[in-house]
Amino acid sequence: MANPRRKNSKARSRNRRAHYYSRLEAPTTMECPNCGETKLMHHACPACGQYRGRQIVDRKEIA
Repeated sequence: MANPRRKNSKARSRNRRAHYYSRLEAPTTMECPNCGETKLMHHACPACGQYRGRQIVDRKEIA
């Protein structure tokens, strides 16, 4: 079985990982069509509790 000739330095490993972590993006958000607040896509609105035009979560449960 092959073995590495030398140990990779911390700088080399971290430099390689830096390219991966810089490509990570923030989750996509959209404006709620009901109340206009910003919400995550494919999630119920945290402000009004609606998703795709239907009331999913009661406002009393949110607060």
